[in-house]
Amino acid sequence: MPDARTSFTTVIPEKIRASPERARAVGGVVLFKISGERGGVWTVNLKDDLGVAEGDQGRADCTIELPNEVWESMTADPRGAMNFYFSGRVRVLGNAVLASKLQGILG
Repeated sequence: MPDARTSFTTVIPEKIRASPERARAVGGVVLFKISGERGGVWTVNLKDDLGVAEGDQGRADCTIELPNEVWESMTADPRGAMNFYFSGRVRVLGNAVLASKLQGILG
């Protein structure tokens, strides 16, 4: 189970490159704000200019905020994401429907 930094610098970009049509099917830009050690802020473009950029690129359709330990748990078992959301450990701002489409590219 990779930490957030490894996920956003290596794992997610590889998944986007391996399956750009699957990434583009998500159809949005998502800002991730991951707190804690090995956390950070990343913009994931799954709309037009596919890829991951460090920091807030200013054009997110959806923002997802969570601690790194929750990120690690969700990447180990993506089916648990909704439990974290409903327990308040994951916060989604903006287009929540877009967030629900992420499992295919992040999981």
